Amino acid sequence: MVNSSGRISGQKAHLLLPVLKENDTHCIDFHYFLSSKDRSSPGALNVYVKVNGGPQGNPVWNVSGIVTEGWIKTELAISTFWPNYYQVIFESVSSKGHPGYIAIDEVRVLAHPCRKAPHFLRLQNVEVNAGQNATFQCIAGGKWSQHDKLWLQQWNGKDTALMVTRVVNHRRFSATVSVADTSQKTTSKYRCVIRSEGGSGVSNYAELIVKDPPTPIAPPELLAVGATYLWIKPNANSIIGDGPIILKEVEYRTTAGNWAETHIVDSPTYKLWHLDPDVEYEIRVLLTRPGDGGTGPPGPPLTTRTKCAGIIYFNYLMKMLFVKLYAPIEKAGMLSLFEGLIIAEEFSRSNVASAFREINGGQLFF
Repeated sequence: MVNSSGRISGQKAHLLLPVLKENDTHCIDFHYFLSSKDRSSPGALNVYVKVNGGPQGNPVWNVSGIVTEGWIKTELAISTFWPNYYQVIFESVSSKGHPGYIAIDEVRVLAHPCRKAPHFLRLQNVEVNAGQNATFQCIAGGKWSQHDKLWLQQWNGKDTALMVTRVVNHRRFSATVSVADTSQKTTSKYRCVIRSEGGSGVSNYAELIVKDPPTPIAPPELLAVGATYLWIKPNANSIIGDGPIILKEVEYRTTAGNWAETHIVDSPTYKLWHLDPDVEYEIRVLLTRPGDGGTGPPGPPLTTRTKCAGIIYFNYLMKMLFVKLYAPIEKAGMLSLFEGLIIAEEFSRSNVASAFREINGGQLFF
């Protein structure tokens, strides 16, 4: 019991229950009263539930601005179980110039569910990608009343109202709340709290896990260059952000243009086909992890240019054939340039093929 007479406004007194490590559904009930001779409220009575030695946070139940007609019973349905532990803290706050009494009595821990305060089912952890909305679903056993107040309480005590409530059946209801525009700063623990006519229900703490979409650290590696293709290695093993990687894509564009194309990569290397000769391209890699918004920003660019196209010149007056060839990557390894001057009386396919073999040491590339 606290006598608020002669106390300054806001002065507080605390009563701490022993730390509780419960294995099964249980209920805490207690009686309280607030009284004064002039019928003005002597102050406020708050109840906190501190979990695993963490912060006290905001109250899960409180009463203020009233006087009671005798003792009133209320319940706390706390869904925190072993190996976690919790402590209930009662706090009285005196009002200036209002003498009276704030008292609690008959605090009990009962081995059965509360009769009036709803019990929450286990609140599940939520994982989202940065920038997305996280949604918690609070499910409770008991009857829902439109006068009940539901909210989501953060580990540091910040409260967020639950916006949507749905009655599942006559014994159960659910409520959802979203944490908008998540980032690493919103990574925290959250729990559901309900205040009903019979008391308060408090869920376990669940974690909001915010993941950063992945981005490659290095640009793609250039393996080979042709007049109409570029062969690259994505270089996606070293990343900034979080995995796992479920999708790799190559985004490429000309450095002088405003268009871009994206191709899915499903092998260690990738060949970009049907490119224009002697054009500079910018190539980046995109990585995606599970969940909405899981695609990270493009990695650093590889800037490279395709080679000039192969050219065959026929001079019919001089009966000469000037040939410039690029050896295909499939047969010659790294690309090489072969040039030759062929003189033939007849430009038949067999003559030209024979000349090509002479130029290239016996190999024919067409």
